[in-house]
Amino acid sequence: MFAVIKTGGKQYRVAADETITIMSLAGEPGESVTFGEVLMLTGDGSTQLGAPSVAGASVTGTIVEQKRGPKVIAFKKRRRKNSKRKRGHRQDLTVIKITGIEGGGKAGAEAKATKGAE
Repeated sequence: MFAVIKTGGKQYRVAADETITIMSLAGEPGESVTFGEVLMLTGDGSTQLGAPSVAGASVTGTIVEQKRGPKVIAFKKRRRKNSKRKRGHRQDLTVIKITGIEGGGKAGAEAKATKGAE
């Protein structure tokens, strides 16, 4: 079973007992996090697509650590002008271990019922 969640303006494919690195979330290591915006849910041979999200579905995880990404250098140089600028940036990241994926519940049952009726 896996799900596609949306957080921080990006989409991530997650499965149970998987570790992912996402944009920074508030919280300390060991705290639980719930993602309510599940775009797709797959398992038991069926797939539920959200419009825009699957109703009643959620993904839970535990914060493993707060860290920073690699340094990215933005270097700008204009030729023949003796003009240059060097700036660095490190993105704040959060490492999360996915602990569980909760199904769509009623929406999933309705989808299966309409699928069988066709």
